[in-house]
Amino acid sequence: MASPRLLRRCLLAALSAALIGSAAVGPARADTATPAAAAVTTFSDTFDGPAGAAVDSSKWTLETGDNVNNHERQYYTSGTKNAALDGQGHLVITARKENPAGYQCWYGSCQYTSARLNTAGKFNAQYGHVEARMKIPRGQGMWPAFWMLGTPVNWPDSGEIDVMENVGFEPSTVHGTIHGPGYSGSGGIGAAYSLPNGQAFADAFHTFAVDWAPDSITWSVDGNVYQRRTPADLGGKTWVFNKPFFLILNLAVGGYWPGDPDGSTQFPQTLVVDSVSVTTSDSAAGVPIRGLAGKCVDVAGANPANGTPVQLYDCNGTAAQAWTVGSDGTLRALGKCLDVSGGGTADGTPVQLWDCNGSPAQKWALPAARDIVNPQANKCLDVTGNNSANGTRLQIWTCTGGANQKWTVG
Repeated sequence: MASPRLLRRCLLAALSAALIGSAAVGPARADTATPAAAAVTTFSDTFDGPAGAAVDSSKWTLETGDNVNNHERQYYTSGTKNAALDGQGHLVITARKENPAGYQCWYGSCQYTSARLNTAGKFNAQYGHVEARMKIPRGQGMWPAFWMLGTPVNWPDSGEIDVMENVGFEPSTVHGTIHGPGYSGSGGIGAAYSLPNGQAFADAFHTFAVDWAPDSITWSVDGNVYQRRTPADLGGKTWVFNKPFFLILNLAVGGYWPGDPDGSTQFPQTLVVDSVSVTTSDSAAGVPIRGLAGKCVDVAGANPANGTPVQLYDCNGTAAQAWTVGSDGTLRALGKCLDVSGGGTADGTPVQLWDCNGSPAQKWALPAARDIVNPQANKCLDVTGNNSANGTRLQIWTCTGGANQKWTVG
């Protein structure tokens, strides 16, 4: 029997294929793949390779040096001692307690080495679904992060999007933040997400993501949305998130925010990265999904409230019809997910918009037959009554091959 990790990787690969022109195969529907959404491009790294190997240099650059701005205690190195594959499909970024030979930090001798990787000059994202699945380190003074900087870099005016930051003294909590002109550093605008019952993020892998559109950025952990920011949150300051940004992964040690390690901090510490993926499209806010009579999948009234009906409507290019396909199997619009009401599996169960929560009710597969299938129910997205009138509610129904179940993404 395939391992859970292998199954998850197969699903990720299939979904990525759907994004760039082929399609994942739904349960019991093994059709030959055909082009579906050619406008969509994907950045993906699942860090497959032999143990001890360096990261893919066509995707990542290893930075070197210290960080004088945050008073961090590490020196970033360029070799495989601090950033290497583990042979099991992970990138391992390792912080070690040691002085880097021949280097003096700005405040005295460096006490730690670590790694920081970026995609500058190799991949830039502008809008879409950005995610990383990682297991973070633990301990006072540790500061792992997955984030983005605007190009060209002229911080803070060029902008920063922190998908995930954690400081070691908060083992159950991560932070998502935006920084820009007039709202940088400690004045950044963001929110925190905490695991229930005192669970620590270092105990297991978690998926950290943002869904980024021209006028909104929405953060989630394991599919659970915990904040959404728009220009209205800036109090009149400038929204600088309508341009390309590059990705950064790093593990810092010490600094003004986390404080220095103490006697309780055990070294080495590791940030283990299972995968990084970015889904973007020619349409900045997503792509339409067209169906019966050439009409589009539409969020009624462009209302982002939980429970808003999803319907068929004349295609109009609005955000209510701009869908992104997540590598986690979700279909997203207005920062939320296409959801089968109540997690139902019966014919006729309506679909709606709902906070993304990682449940099977929000997973969709895109077979080559142009169906959109909810694997939990093994049923298709369907136009009720084969009625092409504006406002007709969408539902799930046993897959029949009818025109009211055929969709074109993009």
